[in-house]
Amino acid sequence: MEQKEENLVKKTCRELGITQKELAEMMGISRQSVNNWANNRTDPPKIFSRLIELLNIEKRFKTIKEQFVM
Repeated sequence: MEQKEENLVKKTCRELGITQKELAEMMGISRQSVNNWANNRTDPPKIFSRLIELLNIEKRFKTIKEQFVM
């Protein structure tokens, strides 16, 4: 059976420890848009998908950096 990829919005919120509302505020868009993306009602525009991916990369970078500093 094919494993379904986790929703990018939900994954990002979980990994960053933020709500969908906070993600919307960070991106300067409506909470409803983020909610629609999270529930697969609509797909985020590519620019927002890329921004979400960059937020995840930044979080991982900070985690790695903290490991080296400690």
